[in-house]
Amino acid sequence: MNEKDLLTPRSVRDSQSEMAEIVLPNDANPLGALLGGRLMHWIDLAGAMAAHRHSRQYVVTASIDHLDFLVPVRVGDLVILRSSVNRVFRSSMEVGVKVWVENYLVDSCQHVSSAHLTYVAVDRAGNKVPVPAIVPETEEERRRYDDAGRRRDLRRTERERRQKIMR
Repeated sequence: MNEKDLLTPRSVRDSQSEMAEIVLPNDANPLGALLGGRLMHWIDLAGAMAAHRHSRQYVVTASIDHLDFLVPVRVGDLVILRSSVNRVFRSSMEVGVKVWVENYLVDSCQHVSSAHLTYVAVDRAGNKVPVPAIVPETEEERRRYDDAGRRRDLRRTERERRQKIMR
C-alpha cells in the first residue's frame, strides 16, 4: 500500500472495534469484583484496536481522560468493549470506548464505563506519522467529532497549567 492510500480519509465505521472478555477469578478482587486496573487494560486494548484500524500504523497511548466505574462487574460476567475513532488531528486520534457488562444467565446488560483515549501513530522507530482524516457520517458521529475538539482544547489548557506550576 502506498503512502497516498494510507492517508485517504476513512469513515468512523472503518475503525469500529468490539472485544469481549469473560471475567475470571484472576481478574477479580477478593470480593469477586473485576479489578479496575484490569478493566483499564481492556479499555486501552479496545481503544488501540480502533486507532490501529483507522491509521493502519503502530499506535501508542498518549492519554486517557477520565474513568468512572458505574456498576460492579462480577466473576462470570461478560464484558463487551466497543470502540471507534472520534476525531483525528495530525498524528493523534481521540478514541471513544464504551464498556458494557452482560449477565447472560439473567439476560441483563448495563453500562459500566466510558473513556476517551488519545493515541499517536508511530513508525517502527517511534517517530510520529500522519493519520488519515476521519469522516463522520451520522449525527452522533458529528457530535462526537465536535466534542473531541473541545476535549482536546481542555487537555491542552490543563497541560499548560501543569507546566506553569512545575516551573
